[in-house]
Amino acid sequence: MLLDSLIDKAAQERINTVAVAAAEDIEVIEAVIAALEQNLAKFILFGNEEKIKSIIKEKHPNISDLNLIVVNADSIAAAAELAVKAVFNKEANVLMKGNIPTNIFLKAVLNKEHGLRTGNVLSHIAAFEVPGFNRFTIITDAAMNIAPDLEMKAQIIKNAVSVARSIGIEIPKVAPLAAVEVVNPAMQATLDAAALTVMNRRGQILDCIVDGPLGLDNAVSMLAAEHKGIHSDVAGNADILLVPTIEVGNVLYKSLIYFANAKVGAVIAGAKVPIVLTSRSDSAESKLYSIALAVCCATSK
Repeated sequence: MLLDSLIDKAAQERINTVAVAAAEDIEVIEAVIAALEQNLAKFILFGNEEKIKSIIKEKHPNISDLNLIVVNADSIAAAAELAVKAVFNKEANVLMKGNIPTNIFLKAVLNKEHGLRTGNVLSHIAAFEVPGFNRFTIITDAAMNIAPDLEMKAQIIKNAVSVARSIGIEIPKVAPLAAVEVVNPAMQATLDAAALTVMNRRGQILDCIVDGPLGLDNAVSMLAAEHKGIHSDVAGNADILLVPTIEVGNVLYKSLIYFANAKVGAVIAGAKVPIVLTSRSDSAESKLYSIALAVCCATSK
């Protein structure tokens, strides 16, 4: 199991500390407890202390609190601010979103005084384990950047490459996706894909192989690529799928989960530390995989 191997890898690394904003949620607590049991990290839980401890007591009355600290916060906004400050002050080196709206969480992350900005584009990177595929399928960006321009796409690739390398994909193959495989001046996605390919070949995007535009079919299926006469190092073997807009990424992300029963771990990259930003509806298992992915990213920094 690919994602289970991430848990094994994370457990072998130095112990990291995860700051969780608004941790008063059953699925979040389940993921935290599972991570503690597998020695993935230490945790500082920020939020309603009474609710957090009540959930822990109900679900895991015998859990040791050795690597688990609970800090009370008067509101979810305060919890986010305290969690971000803990990372800013180097008390933690991974940040995790709990039961809190993304906009409130990101407002704390982007705070000019004590936030986690680096000047780079922040982007969402999801590592999927898709049934029938023997490799990770990494999708970016399904949750952060609405309609990235060429410069933003180049930074999104760099973020995704960094994550891919942290989980053992040394030279990831990147497919900028479009509806067709040829450059069409009327389709901006194809123009950007071609430009990104040239940028990679000229050393402006490093540590990966970029080739596009590619349709989804010939990016992931060698048979489809051969049928269309496409021959490249990326076609049929893409590790990273760069989507042109957030709508494409979001639909592809959810399609894999709901139609293909894929499993996923996801992080936000580009900030000072990896950020676990899962949906409030995501399962405890998905949150656990996301923690493991973030720990691998943090350790590789």
